[in-house]
Amino acid sequence: MKTFTAYIEWDPETKLYVGMVPGIPGAHTQGASLDELHKNLKEVLELCLEEARETNEIGEFPQFFGLQQIEVAEWHNSVGVKRGNFIHWLPAVL
Repeated sequence: MKTFTAYIEWDPETKLYVGMVPGIPGAHTQGASLDELHKNLKEVLELCLEEARETNEIGEFPQFFGLQQIEVAEWHNSVGVKRGNFIHWLPAVL
């Protein structure tokens, strides 16, 4: 048996918990409760691992190391507008 670490966020827009297992392609899902999310993550992780076994793509899995919090001075919603080869970031209109 192998234990994986999932990253979980709360999405205020959809009012759902969203989870992903870093380093496992396709291992992401959502749920209305943490219990539902856990069940869904286990199911999708088992499917991803089964597919990796069938295609002989199982190698060494990433190992959870830690989290970092990064402090920034200020955060603004912004919108990227592409002009030519450049993206110009404009403040979002609230």
